[in-house]
Amino acid sequence: MKDKQPIRGAQGADIVGPRNHEVEKQNPDILLPPETDHGGIPNLKFPFAMAHNRLEDGGWAREVTQREMGSMEEMAIVNMRLPAGVTRELHWHKEGEWAYVLQGKVRFYLIDDKRNVLIEDLEEGDLWYAPPGFPHAIQGLEEGTEFVLVFNDGNFSENQTLLLTELFAHTPKEVLAKNFGVAESAFDGIPASEKYIFRLPVPGPLEEVRKELGAVNFTNKYVFKASKEPRKTFEGGATQLIDNQTFEVTDLATLIIDLEPGGMREIHWHPDADELQYYISGQARMTVFDAVNNARTFDFVAGDVGYVPRTLTHYIENIGTEPVRVLNVFHKGRYSDVSLNNWLALTPKDLVTGHLDIEEPFISSLRQKYQTIVKG
Repeated sequence: MKDKQPIRGAQGADIVGPRNHEVEKQNPDILLPPETDHGGIPNLKFPFAMAHNRLEDGGWAREVTQREMGSMEEMAIVNMRLPAGVTRELHWHKEGEWAYVLQGKVRFYLIDDKRNVLIEDLEEGDLWYAPPGFPHAIQGLEEGTEFVLVFNDGNFSENQTLLLTELFAHTPKEVLAKNFGVAESAFDGIPASEKYIFRLPVPGPLEEVRKELGAVNFTNKYVFKASKEPRKTFEGGATQLIDNQTFEVTDLATLIIDLEPGGMREIHWHPDADELQYYISGQARMTVFDAVNNARTFDFVAGDVGYVPRTLTHYIENIGTEPVRVLNVFHKGRYSDVSLNNWLALTPKDLVTGHLDIEEPFISSLRQKYQTIVKG
């Protein structure tokens, strides 16, 4: 099969110099943009495959932040792998941490400001949220785990979290001794630097670990077992919305979208929140529109990160032969959107046809579709 060339009719020309064929194949709408693309919308895609991978004792972590994609002003995303027993050390953040389990099983530990204790086992499709300043830890169970974390600051870096080991290493031993009421010698063996990710034995059964702590106040309000919740089905796909109406503590809303081949998330925008996307499976494309006369189309495969600033129009279309699953995370606790279909269906027909020079049956079709959705 011949390589695709950036030629459309009389426009463009063939590439005669060096080429990165694999990158071009994953980004056909960058190499040969649709005629409707125009202007200078900045890059809104970055693949985790190009993110620096931090290898640690038994696991790894990589991140996509504003450093990798300048448009990511409000959120950053981390991808982390913890095999069986491997632990992300006790730590806390200045930002809120939203998490989605991609594979395997994980134990999550958290203590809040009311001394409520969370120890919970989560599996693929489940979520947790750690508010700013709340100490927590993450540990892989028997089969290990992989997950993504989203933080509500584009300048966030996983490499700059507040760690228990570093706290101890940078506190005078006499102060530690006085604080805990023990001899200074108790701290002779503390690590000189961070552990970050390190190996531990697989923890015991959940109830046994909880029992060890004795009479404490246990809570589960910082986890949401989305894997056990139903999805809302549509022609061509399904969605699952998780925001502070269903997951009370979260400051980041989530819409999980499944698209069958040929399916599309309709043209829409979000009036009050940036959108971070993480593609779990399939092949998709998205066109983003902005004023003035700006539009750009991007292609995505599994492991890619997309980003859409608030108020910018976009859609997500499955252009492959396999189902698409994409996480959409928003920089607000409450989800909201504006649908192009609904907007035009709820506008007087003469106003719409006068703008677009479209025949009236278009409006009738929109209104019929809208009524079906409302009644359904």
